[in-house]
Amino acid sequence: MNNFIFTSESVSNGHPDKVCDQISDALVDAYLAQDPQARTAIETIVVPNRVLVFGEVKSTASLVRKQIDQIIRDCIRKIGYEDPSFDWQTVNIEVGLHIQSPDISRRLDTDQGAGDQGIMFGYASHENEELMPTPLFFAHKFMQLLGEERKAGLLSQLGPDGKCQFSVKYEDHKPVGTTAIVTSIQHVESVSLEEVKELLLPYVKKILPEGWYCGDDFFYVNPTGRFVKGGPASDTGLTGRKIIVDTYGGMTPHGGGAFSGKDPTKVDRSVAYMARYMAKNIVASGLA
Repeated sequence: MNNFIFTSESVSNGHPDKVCDQISDALVDAYLAQDPQARTAIETIVVPNRVLVFGEVKSTASLVRKQIDQIIRDCIRKIGYEDPSFDWQTVNIEVGLHIQSPDISRRLDTDQGAGDQGIMFGYASHENEELMPTPLFFAHKFMQLLGEERKAGLLSQLGPDGKCQFSVKYEDHKPVGTTAIVTSIQHVESVSLEEVKELLLPYVKKILPEGWYCGDDFFYVNPTGRFVKGGPASDTGLTGRKIIVDTYGGMTPHGGGAFSGKDPTKVDRSVAYMARYMAKNIVASGLA
């Protein structure tokens, strides 16, 4: 099949599942900063006004409960949640981290290796400067640009939660334009659906090459008509639920393992990173 349409999705850093990924990884970073040999498998759940962190840790790092709570609050603050139903200053935090099973670390502590088996894939293509599938490339760029503008205070009408899908038309296996763009973006109550669309359209056109825009009739914004209540206040978030967003947007197979919350001995993360590194270098060097 030489001609086809392919769709990939990206999410904002305020999407509930991504909030969880960032909290889990912030804690991993804190453990590794004190103890490069730390073993972590940290899972986070977010619900209205509550963060739950569970999992296994083996580390010499001296992170006390107060420090863990502060790391979590700082992470939520940077994302931008100050809503009464999920406020970084007042959110309730529950922590249930316990010691990793010694059966997992038996070989790891004497001979660096993998803590488990897994199936990982690496991918790269010549489609753009990031060597990524084009639908995911533009979906990521759109979400990242909106996030940067929000952080700079230029899109105060929008909230932290959001996601988008870019459908790209391929001819002779080469991307030639978009056929549809769908985005759901949290917004303040005083802004109408048309105003949200007017806010977003310049950013869509900014990231797309000339002639690639699908047209206003195929640019769908908040299809339900309203997206005021968002984030953990409306949807439960969980670490590791955006594995396709985190990899290649569905363009390749996926072994099922997530990245966040895991130290480098977890092959779901480290080997997936290495596979991507290898694929990028093979493509960039002209070997494929």
